[in-house]
Amino acid sequence: MTWMELSLDTTAEAVDWVCTLLTGVKYSNKIEIVKYTETEPDITNPEIQGWAFTIHLYLADDFHARACIEKIEQVLSPLQRTGLAGKLRINTEETALTNASPLVHRIGQRFVVLSPHSSYSSDVPNEITITLKTSLAFGSGLHPATIAILQLLERHIVPEMNVLDLGSGSGILSVAMAKLGAQVLALDNDIVAVQSTQDAAMRNQVEQQVTVREGSLGTGSEFGHWMGGDTINNVPTIQATETFDLIVANILARLHIALAPDYHQALRRTEAHPGLLIIAGFTADAEEAVNQSLVAVGFEAIDCERLNEWVALAYRVG
Repeated sequence: MTWMELSLDTTAEAVDWVCTLLTGVKYSNKIEIVKYTETEPDITNPEIQGWAFTIHLYLADDFHARACIEKIEQVLSPLQRTGLAGKLRINTEETALTNASPLVHRIGQRFVVLSPHSSYSSDVPNEITITLKTSLAFGSGLHPATIAILQLLERHIVPEMNVLDLGSGSGILSVAMAKLGAQVLALDNDIVAVQSTQDAAMRNQVEQQVTVREGSLGTGSEFGHWMGGDTINNVPTIQATETFDLIVANILARLHIALAPDYHQALRRTEAHPGLLIIAGFTADAEEAVNQSLVAVGFEAIDCERLNEWVALAYRVG
C-alpha cells in the first residue's frame, strides 16, 4: 500500500496533547514518536526553539486523505499558534514507516519507557521497563507532568497497596504501580483510554494486578470528557468510600479542586498505609488553588516534584 507521511515537531508538553486532539480524526493508527533532530531551520518561525520530539502519522494515500489532512490541520492549529507544535509537513511519495531508532525514555531512578518494537534489554538491578503502544490517549511518558508523577510513585508506592488510577490514559501509571507491587483499579471516562490501559496491562503482563473500567470517581462523572473531547453521557460512577490506600490522578487542575472531597472520602487510613494522594496535570500557576482545596478538606502536603513549570504533589490524609 502507498502511504502518505505527515510529520510535525513538538515540545515535550505538546506530545500527548497532539495525540489527544487527533482522537476525533479518522486516520490510520500508524503513528511514531521519535526524538527531534534538526534538519533545516524553520525560517517562518525563527524564534521557535526547543523542539523535543517529532511525530509521524501515516495515511493511506487515497481519496479520503485530503479531507483527513484538513481536519488534522484544523485540530492542531491552536498548538501551532501558541508555539507548542510546528507546521505540518506532508510527504506524498511512496514511503514506509519511519526507520528512526525507537525511543528509550528513562524516568527517575528505575523506570524505562519503551515502544513495542524496541530491542532494549536491561541488565540494571531493579530497573522497571514499561512498554507502551503509541495511542491516542494521554500518557506517553514524555510529558513533564507524567515524568514528575512517576518520580513521586518511586518514593511512595509499597507492595500490596490498593490504588486508584483516576484518568488512566495510556495506562503508564497503572503499569508502573503494578510493577512496584500495587493492586490497581484504573478508571477513565474515555473509551480510547480504557482500551489503551487494557492493552498496556496485557503488554506488560500485569493484567492480574490491574483492573480497568470506564468510569470516574464521585462527582468526576459530571465533567464529561476531561481532555476537551466530545461530551460523554452516563459515565459510570465509583462511589467515594474508604476503599483505597492511594489515589493517583494526572488530570486538570479544575478537576482536582472539584474532586477534593471525593479524594478524601475514598481514602482509608490503616496502620500499614496512611492514605495517600498523588496528583499532577497542572502548572505552578494553579498550584495554590489546588493546594488550598485539598488542605481545606483535610489533606497534608508531604512531597512534590517539579519539572519546568509542571508540578506533581503528594498528600496524606490529615
